[in-house]
Amino acid sequence: MGYKKPSEVTRAYLESAALPNHAESYTVISHQFVIDNTIKMLTDSGFRITKEIYRANQNANVAQGVYYIIPTTQDQEILNEKELGMMFAWTNSYDKSIRFQCSIGAHVFVCNNGMVCGEMNYARRHSGSADFDIITQISNQIKNAEKTFKTILKDRDALRNLDLKKRTQAELLGRLYYEEEILEATQMTIVKDEMEKASFDYQADQENAWAFYNHVTHALKKTHPRSWLSNTKQFHDFITTEFLSNVVPVNTDTIKVLDDEAIADMEVDFEAVPSNVKHAVGLFD
Repeated sequence: MGYKKPSEVTRAYLESAALPNHAESYTVISHQFVIDNTIKMLTDSGFRITKEIYRANQNANVAQGVYYIIPTTQDQEILNEKELGMMFAWTNSYDKSIRFQCSIGAHVFVCNNGMVCGEMNYARRHSGSADFDIITQISNQIKNAEKTFKTILKDRDALRNLDLKKRTQAELLGRLYYEEEILEATQMTIVKDEMEKASFDYQADQENAWAFYNHVTHALKKTHPRSWLSNTKQFHDFITTEFLSNVVPVNTDTIKVLDDEAIADMEVDFEAVPSNVKHAVGLFD
């Protein structure tokens, strides 16, 4: 694939990564800026972070942050959940290969497989007020955290109740590689091995949609940080569209990303900006 396989790194490693020199029109958003503001906004919103995971490619040109979080909530469905935990994830790049992304999702306790569904926020190109835009993207995800997580729980329950024969799993595996281009050849081998003998106990029969879902997300852990978040979300959309008729997928091709000209024509009402966002960006100190 032409790149060094991603590896788990420390927070300090990302924070110390050298910033690139780009044109003046390109605003570099440091990994440290993303980390600091993500942690602050999650904490300020009542979430307790239980684990931080960071991955990066060579020289940290592309980085990924994943946070296992526990919300402050009175929702009994969330409080009583024993299989899945809530997570927040982001992707950031210094080499212009990908725009900043972030999303609320879930992780499976037994294996740390990730789940992402719904609308994933994309920030526009790193220019002008990109730092403010990123804060807004994070804030939007946090505001909808419980709603998104409960959607994932509903999808999990539906998949658990769905039989999925090995032949159908094999057909889906081929489509995920050839048609959807979500899996690479090496990841197909991982899924095949998991279908034959699972590495984890998902409390489901091997000919079950929830088991197959986890075999794929287990393989997706080998995905480059540049693509992990989007591929995980695309797989969730694929499997729910295929089998859960009541799920309407979000077409990532239609997610609106404002370009620089459109942003320039907009007037920002700073008085309407939430106080915690102002503080995080450093406005009106």
